[in-house]
Amino acid sequence: MTMTRGEITLLPDPDKRERRYTIISADDHLCEPPHLFEGRLPKRFDDRVPRVIETDDGAEAWLFEDTLMPQVGFNAAAGRPPAEVLSRDPIRFSEMRRSAFDIHQRVADMDLDGIYASLCFPSFLAGFGGVRLQTTSNDLDFSFALLQAWNDWMAEEWAGTYPERIIANQLTWLHDADIAAAEIRRNADRGFRSVTFPESPHQAGFPSLHSGFWDPFVAACAETGTVINVHTGSSGTLPESAPGAPRDVTSALFGAGYALTTTVDWLFSRYAVKHPDIKISISEGGIGWVPALLDRLEHHYRKQGDRLGTWAESDLSAAEVLQRNFYFCLVDEPSAMVQLDRIGIENIMFETDFPHSDSSWPNSQKLFYKHMSGMPEETVRRISWQNASELFGHPVPEAVQRDPNAY
Repeated sequence: MTMTRGEITLLPDPDKRERRYTIISADDHLCEPPHLFEGRLPKRFDDRVPRVIETDDGAEAWLFEDTLMPQVGFNAAAGRPPAEVLSRDPIRFSEMRRSAFDIHQRVADMDLDGIYASLCFPSFLAGFGGVRLQTTSNDLDFSFALLQAWNDWMAEEWAGTYPERIIANQLTWLHDADIAAAEIRRNADRGFRSVTFPESPHQAGFPSLHSGFWDPFVAACAETGTVINVHTGSSGTLPESAPGAPRDVTSALFGAGYALTTTVDWLFSRYAVKHPDIKISISEGGIGWVPALLDRLEHHYRKQGDRLGTWAESDLSAAEVLQRNFYFCLVDEPSAMVQLDRIGIENIMFETDFPHSDSSWPNSQKLFYKHMSGMPEETVRRISWQNASELFGHPVPEAVQRDPNAY
């Protein structure tokens, strides 16, 4: 994407919103700050550490080996007029809300919006699933050091500064599943219960979910209770349709179009059969398509049973495994509200997608009220915070459960 110059408008801080609900957002993002790697890499890599530089046109960019990455503020659109959002991304850190990369300001913006806790995915430097951070350099030792440094920064600063407000989310090593498993266990020992993983690793040049390559990684996640978070767009590709289709097509397909295929791939990999306790969360894919998938799976089973052999090792059908092991994230889908029971209220979480252009910030409380007003108390409680709290092992104090203004 080519960035264009021009003025960016940062609106004044909004007023603190009324809090009706205690909310955990299961999908937000961060923009990696310039100091991320400082003091976190072996000395032998000192002259190679990715750093932010100023370009000739006055922008800021990450310089990674010989690769210039210009999107330091990738889709960090929060706090800007809607008319500007699609015209250009911020190309300097000063052109985005500081909460995109500063943890203290992030928590302050969560307070304005009424979000108790947040799980954050990487941004452009690492890629949503960590692909870019470990494929830009051909030196795998260097790439692995960067990955561990990113995870250390997450543990020590982003999640470590406010552990009660931030759910630690790690990158996984994609070149060797045994090393990936060891990293999962290393991070589990210091409190991580979440990992981001590319939705279609084969599209990023790695083995597919059906190859058996990922067995040690998935086993480690099951052993440690680490949730596998699969974010749409995390393989570094975009959904395609017919040649010449307008840009809007990609936007229309980005959520559900990717999430459906990804979920079916994960489901038919049978990892959830081999590891009944594994949990897989599909982020930024919406929920409206899930009932249609359940219908299709059940129809297929009625017509064909298990004659194809995929589910021979399971006492459960594909639809039952989907509802037992998979979780889905909701932003703004009015039509899906009538199908919550069909999906399973235990399988749905709320997300704000801050600071991206789809984000509900600073009106997440109002949006949630629009969706959930009049719903049964248990449904509201589960989707607003309880499902995420239980899934990620992130406790919410009883005082905050009772009163969203108690923090």
